[in-house]
Amino acid sequence: MSKPAKTSVLKEYKSLLPYLARYRGRYILGIICLVIVDAAQIAIPQFIRAAIDLISTGDFQWRQIIVLSLWMTGIMVLVSAGRFLWRYFINGSSRRIEAQLRENLFDHLQKLSWDFFQKNKIGDLMARSINDLNAVRMSIGMGLVALFDFVFMATAILIIIFVQDSRSAFVSIIPLPVITVLILVFGSMVGQKFRAAQETYSKMSDNAQETFAGIRVIKSFVKEWWFIKKFADSNDDYRKANMELVKLFGFFFPFVSFLSGLTVLIMLAAGGSRVIQGLMTPGSLVAMFRYLTMLIWPLMGAGFMVNMIQRGAVSLGRVNEILNTVPSIRNEQAAGNGGQSKPRSPVPSLEIQNLCFSYNNDEQVLTNINITVNRGEWLGVMGKTGSGKSTLIKTFTRMIDPPAGSVRVFGIDVRDWLLEDLRKLFAVSPQDSYLFSDSIGNNIMYGISGTNEQENAERLNRAVRFASLDRDIGIFQNGKDTLVGEKGLTLSGGQKQRTAIARAAILDSEFLILDDSLSAVDNETERTILEALKNERKGRTTIIISHRVSTLKYADKVLVLDKGRMSEYGSPSLLVSSGGFYSRMAAFQRLEPSASMQGGVNG
Repeated sequence: MSKPAKTSVLKEYKSLLPYLARYRGRYILGIICLVIVDAAQIAIPQFIRAAIDLISTGDFQWRQIIVLSLWMTGIMVLVSAGRFLWRYFINGSSRRIEAQLRENLFDHLQKLSWDFFQKNKIGDLMARSINDLNAVRMSIGMGLVALFDFVFMATAILIIIFVQDSRSAFVSIIPLPVITVLILVFGSMVGQKFRAAQETYSKMSDNAQETFAGIRVIKSFVKEWWFIKKFADSNDDYRKANMELVKLFGFFFPFVSFLSGLTVLIMLAAGGSRVIQGLMTPGSLVAMFRYLTMLIWPLMGAGFMVNMIQRGAVSLGRVNEILNTVPSIRNEQAAGNGGQSKPRSPVPSLEIQNLCFSYNNDEQVLTNINITVNRGEWLGVMGKTGSGKSTLIKTFTRMIDPPAGSVRVFGIDVRDWLLEDLRKLFAVSPQDSYLFSDSIGNNIMYGISGTNEQENAERLNRAVRFASLDRDIGIFQNGKDTLVGEKGLTLSGGQKQRTAIARAAILDSEFLILDDSLSAVDNETERTILEALKNERKGRTTIIISHRVSTLKYADKVLVLDKGRMSEYGSPSLLVSSGGFYSRMAAFQRLEPSASMQGGVNG
């Protein structure tokens, strides 16, 4: 994701208006409770003033003091109840908006195309989904409270102290303009430094995710020290970025406290002389002290407000970058064919005509591919590493977009299919055999949405037999309920591949794609799996990518790619006798067993 432009606070927060509108009733109730709390707090010094003035006269009754005390106690109860309620309504609403934002973000990430995840690191996406949304929640919760307290409470206090004694009030608030300037400067600096902190957090998160995901490789190469150093460096960068913020806060808040305290000192000098002159009562002076002390929070709150609102704007900008990303592959061109999964007329199940493809207008990966696969046929694909095999099959399901008219499924351009309908036709066992942190059974049943338990159990057992997993499952203590660990960590390479094959085969889809999915199994198991699939998938199309001739001999036709071009195309028997790449690979692989035996005898 490209580095974002400087954050515009109002522009970013405009995107939250629909969420705020949804909870406007709760926010209004919360603000009403906040007004009541602030008004009640502002009223308390008036009771203190009245009590002190009564006592200072020396002519009072205890009943009068008790009544004032009861009033103050009642107000404090009201303040306590009001604080609970505004927290419930305002903070509760901000939590709900955070949850909705996170859900929408996750939903949008699911819709983004394959190329988006190639360009953006998982750790960064996780940081935006968690840490940044926390900052957004704080800005529309406590940030809003601090803003309202600053505007309402500070204004009310200033009005009251000017009404009580304008001369003393005017002198005592001399430091306040300095605080206002500080707040404006502080807000600008916080936004820049917080963005830097969030970006370093993303890098640290990505380092951690990458390390834990590749822990087996790291341990096998004894490179723990290197990754420890790499994480320590990113962790140190994060610390330094946050220390820049800490230094800023370390200066701002003590200085604001000093200036606020200075107002009290000025009031002591100015108001004290007024009391001595008889121009102000002692109670009024104490009330003025109380109001100036209360004024410290709105002023400090202004700093918190600027901090949280700037942080929220920066984080919201990072989140909006994702939400505003349009999927590169979408249904705009879909003709709405009704999701048909079978041809209405005898057309080929898959047609590729003059297919050319390149990533980002670079050198072409595929050039002039022309093949036709009839329904029920098996297509084999072979080629050297980097010849374009995986790119080719990605065009079938529109993981990447082929040129218009170059790839047709059941006579319909893949770009005219609804994505969901098109991809339901294909079951793919990918090259990397990714498994979820769940049981073996649930991994195999991943694509099944039916609720008939008996039928699902039968399908699961059949898929396990197809993939020759029944013997392995019998060894596991918990059978199909055995947890496989993250990415199938507890399984061998062959077991992971066969679990992925079972997950694809159980769907019984129109197209089954095995992308080098048998490379980690032995020849006997491979033969068993392919024979089972051949018998069970009659009338449906299967596409196998492999470097093994023993695998591709089951295909009706084999496509050999060389640097993205069709090098050979025909039946396995025809290609064996053609003297090309396929023929050389067949001869080489026939020699491998005898060469291994000879090596064993000599060894």
